[in-house]
Amino acid sequence: MPPTATLAPALPETGWPPPYLLYLGNAPDHLAAKTARGLAQWRPQWCVGQFRGPDCRTTLGLPDMGFEEAVAAGANTMIVGVANAGGRMDAGTVQDVVAALDAGMNIASGLHQRLSSHPAIVEAAGRNGRCLFDARQPPPLAVGNGARRAGRRLLTVGTDCSVGKMYATLAIERELQARGVRADFRATGQTGIFVAGAGVPIDAVVADFISGAAEWISPAREDGGWDLIEGQGSLFHPSYAGVSLGLLHGSQADALVLCHEPGRAHMRGLPHYPVPDLKACLEANLQAARLTNPDVIAVGVAANTSHAPDAETAARQCREIEDALGLPCEDPVRTGTARIVDRLQSCFAD
Repeated sequence: MPPTATLAPALPETGWPPPYLLYLGNAPDHLAAKTARGLAQWRPQWCVGQFRGPDCRTTLGLPDMGFEEAVAAGANTMIVGVANAGGRMDAGTVQDVVAALDAGMNIASGLHQRLSSHPAIVEAAGRNGRCLFDARQPPPLAVGNGARRAGRRLLTVGTDCSVGKMYATLAIERELQARGVRADFRATGQTGIFVAGAGVPIDAVVADFISGAAEWISPAREDGGWDLIEGQGSLFHPSYAGVSLGLLHGSQADALVLCHEPGRAHMRGLPHYPVPDLKACLEANLQAARLTNPDVIAVGVAANTSHAPDAETAARQCREIEDALGLPCEDPVRTGTARIVDRLQSCFAD
């Protein structure tokens, strides 16, 4: 069941005004457009269409639009919704951004290479009176201190990158809110920041400040609610384990949800590294989290079964994970997270 739009805030707090045109450019595959896809999935009421280049290999199922057509349809901002290794804009993307600015849209991007680093983009924004928004611009931060703070926090962790940590966190937020529980999604990646309208781009934070960023995004709270912190990377991914560890320490999580894609053969982008054993991965995350919260527990597994051929296969994959770990396992998109939240609430019933 797709997420409903009723829980979305009316406007993003950070200022990139909807409605949006989602830019896919020449994305070569599904994952290359994950930022645009996340917005289309979780905030469909903000999205009027998509722009695809001639070599684009994916679609969001939204109307294809040119830049002037999108403005006529009400688009205020074009979101550069692609992700690539290194997070850079090629010459074609820069040209398209300039054309979108000339058509009258603001531009928001989650790439590492900032819009403001391109003179042609800056000049086009100036001559058209348009605004540029870079989601990967972290706020001023302090180093983490590990001091105990009030409130409850849940962190999603993963066996690998791109296994559905943001989707799982948002689905848990939706389930808790539907039960009348105060719960807030805390975004740590560019897609999550666009969905939430606020957050900290954890992979753009200087290493010494990663745990401090997690503390900043989930400060002490006294209302009995939950901060639901979007995980990043994996402790078992040689490229991104440092970000994962910093989040585990700074989040001071009370609960972890392990995210996994059944059937994935190797770590994303690293065919020479196999996906870790689920038990070993979960225990490593718990052990790391105990540095700042010795009482942390695991409450469930979110399985990304999007590559399963049918619902029966997906259900079997979840049952096998449940048998292996003794935790409820659900696909947040296919079936929701009711059983994971049941476990969470039963473990923290005070």
